[in-house]
Amino acid sequence: MRKIIVTEFITLDGVVEAPGGDETPHPHGGWQARYRSPEGGKYKMDELKSVDALLLGKNTYSGFSNYWPTQTGNDFADSMNHYPKYVVSATLPNAGWNNSHIIRDMATELAALKNTQGGNILVYGSATLVKSLLQHNLIDELHLMLIPVVVGGGLKLFDDNLQLRNFSLSRSQAFENGVVVLEYQLLP
Repeated sequence: MRKIIVTEFITLDGVVEAPGGDETPHPHGGWQARYRSPEGGKYKMDELKSVDALLLGKNTYSGFSNYWPTQTGNDFADSMNHYPKYVVSATLPNAGWNNSHIIRDMATELAALKNTQGGNILVYGSATLVKSLLQHNLIDELHLMLIPVVVGGGLKLFDDNLQLRNFSLSRSQAFENGVVVLEYQLLP
């Protein structure tokens, strides 16, 4: 069975943000960019190479599909462009980025996708989608790049009304710049 792995940049106070920092009008947007490092880049490359498909929410897909198709000639971009991409959306009319597929019925179609042949599936960002995946108990692993900042507000990944979910720490790694990678597996 394939696993769904969520990867997020997250602050000490639980705020998530894409590397560009421009998806919300937060006064401290862009906090993640100050913590880029060769260690972090290697981790993200290894993480991408450990899967063979992507799962994205509509907004993340829109941003990625405007950027990645124009990027070529390096392993990261080539993987992003080659991998099958599954985008969860009830309203996206079509998915034009190479090898993209729209998922309309998340719970049913993702459960079926997890039972197909292939490697694991990586969810980049997509906070709204991740909240829904948590509610439907469809996440197998969480990879959190914990950035050592408190921004005092912004888009939170974990809502106050979620059911209890237990995870087990499977791996941790501290980078020289203070970023800590925490990998968790969902417990049955």
